[in-house]
Amino acid sequence: MHQDEIILRKLAREYAIAAADERNWENRRLHTAVNDLKMIRPVVLISEIPFHELNFDGSLTLQCQDPVLRSAEEFLRKQLFQWKYFPADMILPPYLPVQKIMHSTGNGWTVSEEILATDSKNHIVSHEYHDLLEDESALEQFHLPVVTYDKEATMARYERIANAIGDILPVRLVGYSSYTPVWDDIARYRGVTPLLIDLVERPEYTHQIVSKMTEYYISLSEQMEALGLYELDPLEIHCTSALNSTLPGEYDGENVKRSQIWGRGMAQIFASVSKDMHEEFDIDYMKKIMEPFGLVYYGCCEPLDKKIDIVEKLPHLRKISITPWADIDNAAEVIGNRYVIANKPNPSSVAGKLDEDALRAEISRILGACKRNGCSFDMVLKDISSAGYDVNNLIRWEQIVMEMVRNY
Repeated sequence: MHQDEIILRKLAREYAIAAADERNWENRRLHTAVNDLKMIRPVVLISEIPFHELNFDGSLTLQCQDPVLRSAEEFLRKQLFQWKYFPADMILPPYLPVQKIMHSTGNGWTVSEEILATDSKNHIVSHEYHDLLEDESALEQFHLPVVTYDKEATMARYERIANAIGDILPVRLVGYSSYTPVWDDIARYRGVTPLLIDLVERPEYTHQIVSKMTEYYISLSEQMEALGLYELDPLEIHCTSALNSTLPGEYDGENVKRSQIWGRGMAQIFASVSKDMHEEFDIDYMKKIMEPFGLVYYGCCEPLDKKIDIVEKLPHLRKISITPWADIDNAAEVIGNRYVIANKPNPSSVAGKLDEDALRAEISRILGACKRNGCSFDMVLKDISSAGYDVNNLIRWEQIVMEMVRNY
């Protein structure tokens, strides 16, 4: 047997045992209850992890040479590492996922930027974007995307992995979750300063830009649905729990419909924008994009605690992001148990030496606010740019927070 397959099969056996652990089924029950607004206890997740800082025991070191098997090896090693050291309420799917390969012709605009890195091993870098849309003539370059499913390349990848480990661990084709970063995209095309200035100085032009991006994402989602590129039953939608009793509903075995999955929108760059402006330039457009989806999750890093009344104008809204820059007391009071809160504790707590007292105070405030107001919520430690090259920061964060939620 090829050495790569020997390596991968050993990992697949370890993973299959872990994925069969009853904790996975209990965690599924907890996740589902949160998203059904019938929380048993808060769910805790850890995501967007700087694994390059954490390989203290060598178990994250990749050994396979074949690039396809190496990608499967990376998935298994990272999952097993987190399961061992800081699992929180993670769920290991009982299969190895192989994502369908899709291509898109884009929208005619290409990002131009300069980047600055402080850690060559970290993919988190600083960006300075050049304004490609300063001149209104740039609108003429815009076009709707043409999406294709590369079934041949997908199946070649699937068969390569399945032939290596399929008798030990099922290998499954998976699709995509909804992702609609309209204003993240516009920020990359324009840069932050021109974008914000033009909200005030050139509102009509700004409406033209966001109208085109709305057309783009509606077309993208329609084509992805028609090509069968959406995932029917994802565990997560951008780091937060996705399991619920509403979706996907009856599945006929054909292409997954948008009505069977979560839609997700956000406007991170609107953190410093007024509520009226946020509604005019994002929510009014996001309504059109989100209408076909079964449930909707809105928000990312932008504070929304004082904007809940405009966010709840979105159709099929079920979950709202509450970030470290939002007031959890205010958010919990306004939201109550009408929507699920996707709470994001501050990831800077693990960037240096963990201050355990400060962490307990932060989590205590979150738990207290949500308990007083009867909220269903999960807590997701994400955007972890750095763990200070010390895995113990994440280990202790998980131990402390899990102890607190189990006593909730």
